[in-house]
Amino acid sequence: QPRLVESGGGLVQPGGSLRLSCTASGFSLYELYSIGWFRQPPGKEREEVSCINGRDRYIYYSDSVKGRFTISRDNAKMTVYLQMDGLKPEDTAVYYCSADGGEYCTTPDYWGQGTQVTVSS
Repeated sequence: QPRLVESGGGLVQPGGSLRLSCTASGFSLYELYSIGWFRQPPGKEREEVSCINGRDRYIYYSDSVKGRFTISRDNAKMTVYLQMDGLKPEDTAVYYCSADGGEYCTTPDYWGQGTQVTVSS
């Protein structure tokens, strides 16, 4: 059974950094899946933050994180990373990773359970 597990969340001060990991298991042809990071701030809807395509390494960042977050993947480890630098209080959210069998991350087939990121002094 395909499964995604996020890790690396926590409490960090504004301006600090965190690296989230999304580790997959039970996938066939994992390298063909587009892996996305989404977040859901308190009281708000879930939004796509970043996506990395499995085929030609298409990469997407939302405007709110562009220049501060970096997504990367290690197919041998079946893991996608989200390096988050210059964190702001508005980055506080539960962060979820997803796996999409399509070219982008807009229609996920699988979700992780989420990891909490809190940016506060």
